[in-house]
Parts: sequence; C-alpha cells; structure tokens
Amino acid sequence: MAAHVLRLRFDLLLGAFRGDARHVARTVLGAAAFLAIVAVGCAGILALRGASDDVARAVTVLGGAAVTLGFLIAPLVTGLADPLDPRRFAVLGADPLRLAGTILLASLISVPVLALAALGACLVVLWNAHGVPAGTGILAVVLGGVICVLFGKVSAALAGLVLRPRRSRELTGLFLVAVLVVVVPIVGYLASRQWRGRVPAPVERAVDILAVTPFGAAPAVPALAVDDAHLAPLAVAAVTALVLAGLWFWLVRHLLTTTPRPRSTRVRGGLGWFAFLPGTPAGAVAARSLTYWSRDARYIVNVVVVPIAALITVVPLLLVGVPVEVVALVPVPLMALFFGWLAHNDLAYDSSALWMHLAGAVRGAADRVGRLVPVSLVAVPLLAVAILLSVRLHGNPEILPAMVGVCTSLFLCGLGLSSISSAAAPYPVSSPGDSPFQQPQRTGGGLAQGLVLVGAMILSAPALWFAWLALTDDPTHAQTALWAGVGVGVFVLTVGILLGGWIFDRGSGRLMEFAESV
Repeated sequence: MAAHVLRLRFDLLLGAFRGDARHVARTVLGAAAFLAIVAVGCAGILALRGASDDVARAVTVLGGAAVTLGFLIAPLVTGLADPLDPRRFAVLGADPLRLAGTILLASLISVPVLALAALGACLVVLWNAHGVPAGTGILAVVLGGVICVLFGKVSAALAGLVLRPRRSRELTGLFLVAVLVVVVPIVGYLASRQWRGRVPAPVERAVDILAVTPFGAAPAVPALAVDDAHLAPLAVAAVTALVLAGLWFWLVRHLLTTTPRPRSTRVRGGLGWFAFLPGTPAGAVAARSLTYWSRDARYIVNVVVVPIAALITVVPLLLVGVPVEVVALVPVPLMALFFGWLAHNDLAYDSSALWMHLAGAVRGAADRVGRLVPVSLVAVPLLAVAILLSVRLHGNPEILPAMVGVCTSLFLCGLGLSSISSAAAPYPVSSPGDSPFQQPQRTGGGLAQGLVLVGAMILSAPALWFAWLALTDDPTHAQTALWAGVGVGVFVLTVGILLGGWIFDRGSGRLMEFAESV
C-alpha cells in the first residue's frame, strides 16, 4: 500500500513535465517563478540575522501564521481535487489508519512542503544567530511543517465532503496559493524595514496573541526561547498537531467506511418570496432576485468576499504602526463601498431572466429597485453590527454618527451608480453553475467597475471630510457628517434609479442582444 501511494505521488509530480511543448514550457516557467519567490523569501529571512530580537520575532510569527493559514484555506479557495484523496484507495481494501499515515508521508513530497523546508532551514539559521539552540529551532520548524501539512490535508478532506469539485484548474487559484504560502511573509519582512529596530505596539500585541493560537504557536517557539518562555506556544503547537492528526485519521476512516447518503427532498407549497413581497413589478423582480441570490454560488461568493477583503486591509495598516483605534474605523466604510458596488453588473448575472422583464413590460425603475433589494437585505444588517463593533473598538462613542453618515453615503452612492452602470455597461461574467472564480474573456467592463468605485468615493467626499474633522478636531462635526452622508446618499440613489431605469427602457433591445450573446 505504501509503495503504491508513494509511486502515485512521484508519477503525479513527474506528470507535470509531460505533455505538449506548451504545457511543459508553462510548467517550467511556473516552477522557475516559484523557485525565485522562495529564494527571495529565504534571503529576506537570512537578512533578519542582524535585526533585533523583537523585529525578528514579529516578522517570523506573522509570516508563519500567514503560511499556516494559507495551507488551511488554499484547498477551500481553489477547489482543486486532491490527488491523494483517501476515497481513491477505497477499492484496495486498505486499513484506514495505515492508509492515513501513508498519505501523510506521501504528502511530504510536494512543492509547497519543499518550499517550507527551505524556509525552515533559513529560520533555524536565523534563530541560531539570535542565540536560540539549533535543536529548539529544528523542533519549531518540524512542528510548524507538520501543522501545515495536517491543516492542508484536513481542509482538502473537508472540502471534498462539503464542496463540489472543480472542473478545471484555474490559474487564479494557483496564484492565490502562491501568495498565501510565500509572498505574505516577504511582505511582512519588507514592512518591518520601516520599523527602525522597534516593533509598533499594535503589531507586538497582535504577535503576542498569535503566539498562543494554532497558526502562530510553532513559529513563536524559537522566538520566545530567547527569554526561556516558550512553553505556552510549544504546548499549543503540540496540542494542535495532535488534534489535527486525530481529526485526519477520523476523516480517512469516515471517507472509507461511509457513502454519501441520498438527500431526501420535500416539496413545499407556496410561492416563497413571491408571496412575501408586494405584488408589484418591483416586488416581483425583488422576489426573483432573492431566489437567485439564495441559490447561486456566484452571489454567495461575492457577499463573502466583501468582509474578507475589508479585513485584509487591517494587516498592512497594523504593520506600519497605525494605532488600533484608528485601524478599527477603516474596514466598515470599505465594506459599505464594496456592498454598494456589488450591483454594478447585476444584470449580467441573471441575463437569462432578462427576457421575462422585457416581455412583462417591467418599467426600468421597477427593475432597478427590485435588483437592489437582495444586496440591501444582506448589507444593512451586516453594516449595522459592524459599525457598532468598530466604534466600540475605537473607544469614542461620539464618532458613531459620523460612521453612520460615511457608510450610508458610500453604500447608497454605490447603489445609485450601480443602477446606472448595470444598465448602461454590462459585461460578461461566469455562467450559472461555473466556478465563481472563473471569468470569461472580455474586452470591456473595467471602466464601469472603476467609475462606480471612484464615483461613490468622490460623491461621499462631504461625509468623509466632516467625519475626518470629527475624528481629529471637533466631535460635533459627527452630526454634520451624518446628515451630509444621508442626504447625498439618498439623492444619488434616487437619481441613479431614475436614470438607470430610463437607460433600461431606452436600451432594451441592446440589453437583449447582450443577454443572448453571453
């Protein structure tokens, strides 16, 4: 069994260099680029030998946590089929425990693990230069590598159970994996060069928290060994490895001994959203849109990505030393901006239903209003909770009206401009049932996206300006920011719905041609 699995692993690695000339050339270029990135990462780690202990600790813990997180979410994001999926060996009648161990051993023969080995060797050299015994550094690297591999295998197994497998290997997903596994630590190192030998207090607090989490515990072991205080991270790392190993063995047994149960469906009467919403043209469009939003993975992915993209902006701000109370106010306005932007190409996502709107003589304004209902039902509750949390983290409740005004203006201005953009300049998107990360080739669409984003920010300038004054000068400006944001947002939304509806009515033939072409 072990020989069979290992031989399969080597065949898969060698198979990447077989095929036609174009495939081989693409593989060679990708491998060369990956090796170059790993080399840059190793050089950055070794350059920290002359830095202070605090800087080296911050960079290695942040980078190690990012790498570990990359192994966890890469199988979920890319959706690539695991070549060593335990279910592929079910026909061999192997013992589940033995098979689980063999697959783990074979998983060590992979490009990401080889990159981890190279980076780990540099980490041992780095911490040895800072006075950490080589044995402690090697122990931390081995623990971190085991945790990464186990996170990857467990995540891939869970993705195979829950998510539908991808039909194609997409370069976007592969690029994202490379960024998560290697590039993020390099960015952390480059940011640390601006610290001038001192780690900002917010970053230091973040590192202390990561050091006792499953993601940053292993990288923190040698860092804290300088002060003989590495027992807590060591214990967390060991427990994490044991728990993940137990979960992996259980998943392998579950995959080999169970079969997917057929899902029983129950037919329910009623009209669903159509019975709940008003019996008007706008209500009918809203009901149909809500039905699509609740079932189409493309909409779900767009909604999930918005909070993640907003929270990612916190990382570089903390790395360059921006105070936590200021950083806490940044993600929520970005969420409002992106939520308003989501509808800028909504017509293209359900273009197959456009003929119903045209055949039913639905007015353009009613179509525009109905399409904004789903994103509003999702965004308004999320923004309400996020605003309260951000103000709480900021510590000054007087800034609450300003945050409400800024978020209202960005969201409503985005919806208004999106109502115009989706009717005036729709562009092709992935078809229903395709991967949300797969985009068709197109020659336009970028200008519309940019205009909606930039236009929403420009129109929200009054609210942003008074909010800035409330934050830096006089808190009484917060009320002005509130009314400026609400007033501008409502005005832009109203104009956007009317103008977008007029464009929809005048360009129905053009829109129908677009729907048929995609």
